[in-house]
Amino acid sequence: MAKVVVVGGGAAGLSAAYYLHRAAPHLHITLLEAEARLGGKITTVAEQGFVLEGGPDAVVRYKPWAVALMQQLGLENQIIGTQPAHPSALIHDGREALPIPAGLQMVIPGDLGALARSPLLSPFGKARAALDLLLPRGTPEDEPFGAFIERRLGRQVWERLVAPLSGGIYGGDPYELSTLAAFPQLKALEQQHGSLIRGAMQQRKERGSREKGQLFASLRGGLGSLVAALQTQLGAVEIRLNTTVAALERAKQWRVHTAQGALEADVLILATPAGVSGNLLEPHHRQAASALRQIPYGASSTVTFAFANEKLPPRVGHGMLMAAHRGFSVRGFTWVDQKWPGRAPEGYGLVRAYFSGLEASPSELAQLALHDLARLWGQAPEPLHTWVFHWPQGLPRYTVGHQERVAQALKAEELPGLFLAGAAYQGVGLPEVIRMGQAVAERVLAYIDAHVQDGAPVR
Repeated sequence: MAKVVVVGGGAAGLSAAYYLHRAAPHLHITLLEAEARLGGKITTVAEQGFVLEGGPDAVVRYKPWAVALMQQLGLENQIIGTQPAHPSALIHDGREALPIPAGLQMVIPGDLGALARSPLLSPFGKARAALDLLLPRGTPEDEPFGAFIERRLGRQVWERLVAPLSGGIYGGDPYELSTLAAFPQLKALEQQHGSLIRGAMQQRKERGSREKGQLFASLRGGLGSLVAALQTQLGAVEIRLNTTVAALERAKQWRVHTAQGALEADVLILATPAGVSGNLLEPHHRQAASALRQIPYGASSTVTFAFANEKLPPRVGHGMLMAAHRGFSVRGFTWVDQKWPGRAPEGYGLVRAYFSGLEASPSELAQLALHDLARLWGQAPEPLHTWVFHWPQGLPRYTVGHQERVAQALKAEELPGLFLAGAAYQGVGLPEVIRMGQAVAERVLAYIDAHVQDGAPVR
């Protein structure tokens, strides 16, 4: 029987183990996780009638891999959408909170009328954005995302619209993102249509009646229900928590060294952060290890407060984003009880702040969030409960050159029986990470069919 060891019990490792076990239940699969729980940054808290997320709080429906996995796990009846709200969110420009223009395609205006009516931009900002319709097509080469948007649509659109919308997706400064790695669809719009707005308008026209349902989805009990369901379905997979991999050895098979002993594996899946994978692979593939360690990471944090509703001012929609360079510490707030049904007891509200790229202690993060709330509301009421989650290296940063670094990193898979998975490579969102876990599982099965017989590698 072929032996597979999966290192890392976050979304990538869990999905890889699940799809492997589902397709080939006879495989001997061991899942190693350094922490005391599975799920990585998927962290749902359910206490005193509150349900809140420490990490991701939703998946997007147009990237179908997460919703498809939920359905396969029998969670279809637990899938929920956001509660009705118009507008769904506001952006604070430093002086006041204003609605996001209608008709956005991803982060690009696709409705010229809505853009013209939007108070979010000045008349000059709107005229500069419309200039995108006349500017010549740029080169297809990579460039910082902020520079790309400013080149096409101007600084106001970047600071007041696109930076707030994109700032919570990746770690660090959204200006520095690689356009080709993080938003390749937008680069393609420019190349195909010569204009981002023209391309967004065409996309909006083509979608038309196909744009049914809601953009975001979650589970009634929170995304932690997905982790619990995956763990239940893993069946005979051996799960070892609190198990850190110290070193890897390669002979005829892989030998995985941990403080609890060593394991033999025909196939090894590293679903760990890029730097961890790089350190483990240094003795075996220095070029890939170096590239892995060069993928930068940024801090990621959330602070959630419970308030009595009577203490809260009126809140519009599902939340509020902050324009760039306007003195806010938080990237945005979510009014959790207004976004999702059943997340707070009657008479209470949940407010979640999220930070990206900020290193601070839990108490400092909570104070910064309250300070920004006080700026929005005049004063911030005393919270009844506070939950803080902080990951110092929480999110990979897809900076310019990311695709080249990933290409070099994936050369590690030249090593027999080695596969890489995770948020560092082809998308940080939960759907993309699940997709990569599934793709790795399919490749592992093909490798085993071709190279492993009766539990021994074919040489």
